[in-house]
Amino acid sequence: MIDTIRAFLGRHLDTVIDQGDDGQAMRMAIATLLMEVARSHTDISSAERQAVQRLIGTHFALPPDVSQTIAAAAEHEAEHATSLYPLTSMINRECSLQDKRQVVRMLWEVSLADGHLDRHEEHIIRRIADLLHVPHREFIRAKLQVAEDDGG
Repeated sequence: MIDTIRAFLGRHLDTVIDQGDDGQAMRMAIATLLMEVARSHTDISSAERQAVQRLIGTHFALPPDVSQTIAAAAEHEAEHATSLYPLTSMINRECSLQDKRQVVRMLWEVSLADGHLDRHEEHIIRRIADLLHVPHREFIRAKLQVAEDDGG
């Protein structure tokens, strides 16, 4: 799956990244998980797309044009992904528990970007949190923090 991501990035983002850049593969893996949440309930809202772009840009300190390009590539990758495991496996290998908690928080931010929490979104976030070995209490804590930050 990582080679597939690199090949896709090579075709679509060659001016933005170095194909051997594992950091870029990580950014793409996280962006794809964010898009998986956004597309879990049929249509991706513009608020969710904007949230993914904003989160990618903020989390990785990228300019808007690069985060937009990565988000578009991640949306395409999410449409064709058959498993979450290769993405979460890479994150598990490379990230600390604190980093993985941040990823779960970002997933909640995408899910609540349109002001509505869909049961499909919650289900996919739970699956991803489980695959990332994030304890259930941290999954709930992130959900409550994001809801509180959004005024909910």
